[in-house]
Amino acid sequence: MAGLDEAARAAFLAEHGEWEIQGESISRTFVHRDFNEAMGFVNRVALAAEVANHHPDIDIRWNKVKLVLSTHEQGALTAQDTDLAARIDGF
Repeated sequence: MAGLDEAARAAFLAEHGEWEIQGESISRTFVHRDFNEAMGFVNRVALAAEVANHHPDIDIRWNKVKLVLSTHEQGALTAQDTDLAARIDGF
C-alpha cells in the first residue's frame, strides 16, 4: 500500500479537520464527559480496529482519548489510516 500524497492528505483534512497530520501519522484527541464515556469510546475504536486489522496507538487520560494512526509496516501515512480515522469520526 502506497503512502498518501499531498493531495490525498489535504482532501482528508478538508473533511476531517480535527485530525492533525504529523509526519507519517495522524492524530486526534477526543474529549468526553467522563471516564466511563471515554472508555466506551475506546471500546468502539477497539472493535473497529479489529475489524480493519489496523490498530491505533491509544492514550487515555480520564476523559480525553488521543488516537494516533500510522501504517508502521509501510513507514507512511496510508489510506488504511485515513479510512479508520473517518470511521472513528462516525462514532
